[in-house]
Amino acid sequence: MPEPSDSTNTPTPMLTKLWQSWGENLKILIAAVILALVIRTFVAEPRFIPSASMVPTLELGDRLVVEKISYKLHPPAYADIVVFAVPPQLQAEGYQADQAFIKRAIGLPGDRISLRNGRVYRNDIALPEPYVTITPKPEDINTITVPANEIFVMGDNRNNSNDSRYWGTLPMQNLIGKAVWRFFPLTRWGKL
Repeated sequence: MPEPSDSTNTPTPMLTKLWQSWGENLKILIAAVILALVIRTFVAEPRFIPSASMVPTLELGDRLVVEKISYKLHPPAYADIVVFAVPPQLQAEGYQADQAFIKRAIGLPGDRISLRNGRVYRNDIALPEPYVTITPKPEDINTITVPANEIFVMGDNRNNSNDSRYWGTLPMQNLIGKAVWRFFPLTRWGKL
């Protein structure tokens, strides 16, 4: 006489398929999370604009993609929109080390930067700055020579920007990446 089967110990084919399907989906989910973390850490990340310091180029609430690879390969170029970790000068003023700022690269190592009547001069040549549409207040800054491995940064909204005019040059080691694409709002979607 055949022995009775113990149905509680042997999974049904349907239950086995369900567990296999969940296992595969779990593997895909874990791989996607790992891939997303790797991309965010080393390749690109989204950022939110919390202030008006880059108006009109970047509006309050814009969302951007910040590319993180190029500055590991070469220094920033003039007029790049750079995202950077708060430098020590600002941490001493109470800013948190994990905060990030966004400004425009105005001067590179060795450049002489000055302001005369609100106009920016690099190496004694007035900069054409089509991105500055709000008339800056007339201010003068004596010539600053940008040290090696540092850059001089300014916001496009010169009247409302905490930048290198006030706290000095930015160490390149603080660079997080370059703002390359605005993905929100959709009406302003596109390359920067």
